[in-house]
Amino acid sequence: MNDQDHKSASIIYLPHGGGPLPLLGHAGHSNLVEFLRELTPSLGQPEAILVISAHWEESVVSITSSAAPPIIYDYFGFPDAAYQIQYPAPGQPALAQRIAALLAAQNIEARLDNERGFDHGLFVPLNLMYPQAEIPCIQISLLDSLDPAEHIKVGQALAPLMQENLLIIGSGFSFHNMHAMKSESPESMAKKNIDFEHWLIETCTSSSLTSAEQQHRLEHWTEAPHARYCHPREEHLLPLHMCYGIAQSKAQVIFEQQVIGVKVSGFQWGAN
Repeated sequence: MNDQDHKSASIIYLPHGGGPLPLLGHAGHSNLVEFLRELTPSLGQPEAILVISAHWEESVVSITSSAAPPIIYDYFGFPDAAYQIQYPAPGQPALAQRIAALLAAQNIEARLDNERGFDHGLFVPLNLMYPQAEIPCIQISLLDSLDPAEHIKVGQALAPLMQENLLIIGSGFSFHNMHAMKSESPESMAKKNIDFEHWLIETCTSSSLTSAEQQHRLEHWTEAPHARYCHPREEHLLPLHMCYGIAQSKAQVIFEQQVIGVKVSGFQWGAN
C-alpha cells in the first residue's frame, strides 16, 4: 500500500465562469483562470473526479455511467471555437454504481445515466485544472426540486467517499444574477453582492458557528442578505450544499476575487 492509498477526498466548491469564456481568453475571467491553473498542484492526483454541476437537474439524483461520456455544449451565442472544445476524459462506471448504492442505502432514489455527457460545469474548469483529461470523471445531477435540505441530505449519504482518493467539485457560481450582470454596473451591484458573499463565507468557515447552526443557515439561505438578488434561482449555489453535506465540517476560503464584474468565492473541505 503506498501513500496514495492513504489520501482522503478533497472537496471544492468553485465558480466555473460564464459559459466557455474562461477557455476563450475573456479578460473578465483572468483571475479565475489563474486560480484554477494554480490550484491543481495542491490537489495531487486523484483516482477520479466527481463533479456536481449546476447545469444538470433531474427529478431523482442521476449519475453519468458511460465509460466514454460525450461533450454537451450547453450554451449558445458564442464564437465557433466554443463548440470545438473537447475534454475526452474517461468515465468510471464502477464509481457511478457505488455512488448509486450509497444513495440507495439511505433510501434516496438514484439512477445511472449511460447517455448523459459532460456539460460545461465540468469541462470548463477541468480543461484548466487537468488539461490532459486522463483522470476518470463522472457527473452527478442536482434535484429539480432545488430544495437545499435535500441536497445536504444527498451529500450526507455520500460521506463515505471522503475516505477515498477522489476530487469532488461543486461547480457553480456564488453570485448568479445574470440579468443584473448584463444590465447593471458593477458599482450598483457591489453592496448586495458583497453582503451576500460575507454571509456565505461566514456560514461556511466561521468557527463560532456550531454544525447545527451552519446547516440551518445553509438550509435557510434565502434569509441571507440579498439572497434572492444574488440567486434569483439557486441552481448555482446548491452544489455547495451537496459539498457541505459530504464533508460535514467547516471549509476554508480558497478563492475570493472578481469574476466578470462581481465578487465570487470558492471553498475547500477535506484538504489532505
